[in-house]
Amino acid sequence: MENNNDSIFEKSIRRGIEKGCISLSEDESRVTYHCSRDYSTSFKNPEEKVRAAYFAELVLDYQYPKRRIDLEVSVPRRTPEDRADIVVYEDNERKRPYLVVECKKDGISDAEFKQAIEQVFGIANSLRAKYAIVVAGTTRTAFDVAGFRPSEREKNVISDIPKIYGKAPKYRFIKGDHLNDIKTVLKDELIRALQKSHNTVWQGGRLAPTTAFDEVSKLLFCKLKDEKDTLRRSPYKFQIGTHETAEDVFKRINEIYQKAKQQDEEVFKEDIRLDPKIVYSVVEHLQGINFSRTDLDTKGVAFETFMTDFFKGKMGQFFTPREIIRFMVKVINPTKDDLVLDPAVGSGGFLLNSMDHVRKYAEANYDPEEAWKHWHEFAQHNLYGIEINDQIARVCKMNMIIHDDGHTNVINADSLKDFEEIQTIHKKFKKDHFDILLTNPPFGAVVKATEKDYLDKYELGAKNKKRKSQKTEILFIERAIDFVKPGTGKIGIVLPDGILTNSSLQYVRDYILERCQILAVVSLPQFAFSHYGAGVKASLVFLRRKAEGEELGNYPIFMAIAEHIGYDATGRRDPQNDLDRILEEYKKFQENPKNYKGV
Repeated sequence: MENNNDSIFEKSIRRGIEKGCISLSEDESRVTYHCSRDYSTSFKNPEEKVRAAYFAELVLDYQYPKRRIDLEVSVPRRTPEDRADIVVYEDNERKRPYLVVECKKDGISDAEFKQAIEQVFGIANSLRAKYAIVVAGTTRTAFDVAGFRPSEREKNVISDIPKIYGKAPKYRFIKGDHLNDIKTVLKDELIRALQKSHNTVWQGGRLAPTTAFDEVSKLLFCKLKDEKDTLRRSPYKFQIGTHETAEDVFKRINEIYQKAKQQDEEVFKEDIRLDPKIVYSVVEHLQGINFSRTDLDTKGVAFETFMTDFFKGKMGQFFTPREIIRFMVKVINPTKDDLVLDPAVGSGGFLLNSMDHVRKYAEANYDPEEAWKHWHEFAQHNLYGIEINDQIARVCKMNMIIHDDGHTNVINADSLKDFEEIQTIHKKFKKDHFDILLTNPPFGAVVKATEKDYLDKYELGAKNKKRKSQKTEILFIERAIDFVKPGTGKIGIVLPDGILTNSSLQYVRDYILERCQILAVVSLPQFAFSHYGAGVKASLVFLRRKAEGEELGNYPIFMAIAEHIGYDATGRRDPQNDLDRILEEYKKFQENPKNYKGV
């Protein structure tokens, strides 16, 4: 796997500098192209970086002679400022234009991309060039201009420009081919590609953002499936081939989807509901990116950023801030053999961070092959989640697929229903079964006896005392304790402070103390969840379920207050994070609880 911090543009520019096609001024503010002449210009514009990278590719990968390439070429019958970014000629005298290149920065809209296509066609037709290409960062579309009438924009699309005056290839991206394989990308490039795809599908508001997200997820699912299933030396299916229409591309992508859907009906039950032209545009944005081999942390942050942008507001309750998740996972410290459950799984943060925790341990302690097997087995067999919202359950599964799997043990159900009912969906969601439970249950929602038939089955519900309703977070405490193993099962749960302080809720505290050893309580600042649409003051509570008949007597409990948690009330990063120090202190406490002096 490529493992450096250069973007795909920077890699090409670096190669161009090494091979003498390009040079930069000492302060890197200007670039000089060594083509048919030495052409210098400012290097501060993002478009210029795209042009420099593509110029290097033309010379080094496509093998066009530098002396036959010119930049900023004036075009007959066009306005003086309408110049060609790059022109490749067929002859040394540069009389016969062969290829016209229009460069745009990464992340432009579909409308701007279409405008760039019209611009490149105007120039190519005026110069009578045979080929044209628009390069907008990672999105590229090439055309056979000479072989079609001037107004054609679909049948004349080619997979890529020819190499050194040859024929356009049927497909550009070939698995395992050093030059033509898809490439790993940096976090920002991946975020831009996902956002471009979402904007294409969203169509400026014609679909609800969450529906658009669903459709992008289906296409991402196809992309990941294609990367895994394509054989070495074979062309990927998730790409646009020479002279293929939108219908041709859609048909091939839909075949991947339908086949995957049969193998795994739980992830996506519905068909792709997009016009072939929309699918075609998304393929343009994603076809050159290698998701499978892009670094896991990069994928995780990119998908989370992309996801959170579209699910803020009413969906905000499904996202626990990653600083809090990471801290809770480190306190609980899952290992490869632990069965981990989140009964209010949301987008999967606790499960994925548990996987990451085990992965980092494996990578630090085993050789690469053993490490990979160690954490992949954990991801596939030991991570479990329940999510009541069908759409968010799919988001969670997609999130897990992007992180190399574990999605088969995430189910769409109500965690508070009878165990027997939950087990009809997945038999492993058993009582007294899990080693670790990590969760941020929904706060404030009320379960009414008239609406749900399970309230009288909960001791904290209406079993022992007639109650017409109970708050979900209180029922979740009882359910969490029931899910973990007696004697050893550990729980990390986010709870509103009212449960810990209100005199009217003493019966809830008594219930917890009867059944659990309290390991730690960490108080969070008021704003901890305000950025996510919830202003409730909360604490993190860590428990161990007691064995049947176990008596503890008096015992020490680790208590801490966090005022800084790595982000502020607006969600901006705060360089201070008390949780790091609290974790260190908790480790000291664990070593010798009775003699721990505190800070």
